[in-house]
Amino acid sequence: MSKKIHTREELAKIIRQAQSEGKKVATTNGCFDVLHIGHVRYLQAARKLGDMLIVAVNSDSSVRALKGEPRPLVPEDERAEMLAALECVDYVTIFSELDPIALLLELKPDIHVKGGDYKLEQLIEREAVESYGGRVVVGFNVPGKSTTDLIKKIVEGYMHR
Repeated sequence: MSKKIHTREELAKIIRQAQSEGKKVATTNGCFDVLHIGHVRYLQAARKLGDMLIVAVNSDSSVRALKGEPRPLVPEDERAEMLAALECVDYVTIFSELDPIALLLELKPDIHVKGGDYKLEQLIEREAVESYGGRVVVGFNVPGKSTTDLIKKIVEGYMHR
């Protein structure tokens, strides 16, 4: 297990310490099922917004609830480990809720980042982040690079062989 993977309680302490030193903490969240170049570029851009980037990964049960069977294709511990291996990611945690609101209220990052496929007014976590003085940033997107598109391409490619 990577030294970058922590529980939310551990991360709350790490964040408080970083913030007490004047560092800006950024978070993002998602399924990250089948890691691809769109994820990497998005995470690299998110990291530039703060001094530290924490990635919250949906648990297997929450991915299934959000995306349906047979997702996730990659188990939560493997998804977390792959994300932790990225240079731009400082810490990773796994959360089981369907949305990140409770996690964000506990961690209280300075900046919460979402992909460009979202609009600020659509984000249910916006109110929670702004309630303690944080801000939400959207707009990072790599067109045509999504897990759903990749799965579709694989399925189509192998069905016609």
